[in-house]
Amino acid sequence: MRTNIRKCTLEDLQIIQEIGTQTYNETYSHLHTPEDMNEYLDSAFNLHQLKKELSNPSSTFLFLYVNDVLAGYLKLNENGAQTYEISENALEIERIYVRQMFQDKGLGRILLKTAIDYAKEHQKSEVWLGVWQKNKNAVDFHKNMGFEIKGSYSILIGDDEQVNNIMVKQL
Repeated sequence: MRTNIRKCTLEDLQIIQEIGTQTYNETYSHLHTPEDMNEYLDSAFNLHQLKKELSNPSSTFLFLYVNDVLAGYLKLNENGAQTYEISENALEIERIYVRQMFQDKGLGRILLKTAIDYAKEHQKSEVWLGVWQKNKNAVDFHKNMGFEIKGSYSILIGDDEQVNNIMVKQL
């Protein structure tokens, strides 16, 4: 299995929209009504919103390819682009998504290592991400990778409140 990581540009907007919508839908559609899911996907992955995020110099999108096929992507936030301020010198891993047909091949670990390497290159003292509390596999995975639960926050998908753990890894 040959992997390659490439930084995204504005020319990748449509592809980011497609893979973002696909991977989020594959992972979470069974938990929400179609209406709530569509509303969330339309707000989070519309081209205007993605262009704004991709144009922000404090956000970085990276594609992961396996044998030249797009398998997943990563979104990293620094400074004011972070969802929450965890500390003055943190990097947020906002999205770490792998397409369903590429799951269970160690690609999440590759993306996570890429994020940690990026944080170290940018002299960050810690990385953090939000993990849905009910996603035991993801919580356990991140604990095994050295992350600790340091708090929580909520997001709404329709009327459904989802509580995410804030998981932090010191570098």
